Amino acid sequence: MKQVTGRPTALTDKPFHYCPGCTHGIIHRLVAEALEEDNLRGKAIGIASVGCSVFAYDYFNCDMQQAAHGRAPAVATGIKRAWPDSFVFTYQGDGDLASIGIAETIHAASRGENITVIFVNNSVYGMTGGQMAPTTLVGQKSTTTPSGRDATLHGYPLPVCEMLQVLPGVAYLARVSVSSPAKIRAAKRAIKRAFAAQLRGIGFGLVEILSSCPTNWHLDPVKALEFVDNQMAAQFPLQVFRDFE
Repeated sequence: MKQVTGRPTALTDKPFHYCPGCTHGIIHRLVAEALEEDNLRGKAIGIASVGCSVFAYDYFNCDMQQAAHGRAPAVATGIKRAWPDSFVFTYQGDGDLASIGIAETIHAASRGENITVIFVNNSVYGMTGGQMAPTTLVGQKSTTTPSGRDATLHGYPLPVCEMLQVLPGVAYLARVSVSSPAKIRAAKRAIKRAFAAQLRGIGFGLVEILSSCPTNWHLDPVKALEFVDNQMAAQFPLQVFRDFE
């Protein structure tokens, strides 16, 4: 029998620790496939964030560096400037990137740093128990908003891509989802496109990926994907905001 697919060489053999139904595993595989297909594993340096994906260094089969909470773009900047021939990517959740790390994200984008940011948005602080995040939807319940997020008290969800699209240093910027096979394929195309921007030396690339968190949303995996499609995508529309060609 002909084998048509297999585990990417850019992933280790260690089993994922993620909750059932979490889509971090899918996103890890997409990034790994892109690294493998672009022959980048030998020169890739990934930056792990703080959050559910903190153990990314156990899963990606390339050089990895752990960053302090929110500081992955700053660490990536230093590594890329010190080793300009390397391929540098960060892997960050919304609590890490859009809250404590929003300054690092904005300024790396503004400077046009030639790095790639993979931004996983599941609208809550997943690792620490499901508290409200910058991307939590209005009305969405969390451990710190048990009655739902109230815009008059807590503000509105932070639209990261919409904020970054005005910066001239941004070469590629897209928001995708992994809630269906077709959307997973589109997400991979966006990741490879962001990789291409760095490989061509054009500038900063970021792909925001809408992801599910069944455990903290208190939904089964199917209902969680429906929430991504029906609720999250309404607040955070899927689109390419900036492309270098």
